[in-house]
Amino acid sequence: MTGFGPGGMDCDEVLADVYLYLDDETDPAVRQRIRSHLDDCGPCLRRFGLEQDVKVLVARSCGGDVAPASLKSRIRVRLTEVVIETGSVEYRAD
Repeated sequence: MTGFGPGGMDCDEVLADVYLYLDDETDPAVRQRIRSHLDDCGPCLRRFGLEQDVKVLVARSCGGDVAPASLKSRIRVRLTEVVIETGSVEYRAD
């Protein structure tokens, strides 16, 4: 479904996907529609600018931090345990 705003998207759609856009995690067609909307929609562009500034600040402040290998390993083990636990849960009617 296309929206009625610039780029065929309404503001709610654009703002919902702005982080995906900032992370370059949208397909090229959606990325172009968002860019087109932002080019022509002042309120979204102002909001986008704020979101982009926050993302840049976080990247600059935390971008150099790397998780220790031991932490990554513990997280992987725990995720595997959770997947196994969820796969073996039994539900019984009382």
